Amino acid sequence: MAKKIVLIEDEEILIDLLSRKLKNEGYEVEIARNGEEGLNLLKKMSPKPDLVLLDIIMPKKSGFEVMEEMVKDETLKNIPVIVISNSGQPVELDKAKKLGAKDWLIKTEFDPKEVLFKVQNLIGK
Repeated sequence: MAKKIVLIEDEEILIDLLSRKLKNEGYEVEIARNGEEGLNLLKKMSPKPDLVLLDIIMPKKSGFEVMEEMVKDETLKNIPVIVISNSGQPVELDKAKKLGAKDWLIKTEFDPKEVLFKVQNLIGK
């Protein structure tokens, strides 16, 4: 059965690029375009996704707020998260790690192959 990934991101170019790349590799991808929508999707999904790719700066709820909610929720707290960040500043990455992020991607250094590598590293193919 295909592994499920939820992509919570508000930049259409990135949504298109990532979802296409992941689908081509055989992953099932669900998309939410802001933090609130993403959280609602995660709570509704059954079975839960294998991985969340999460932007930090988004409308309605930030990635940090989404992770704070996930940590408190028994059904969501064990889903691995890869953070997608614009800045990659140590303070941001530190906060993401404390909230349970397993890895991160910096948008400016973005390489689809790296995304696949990180995803496969965490949840396999």
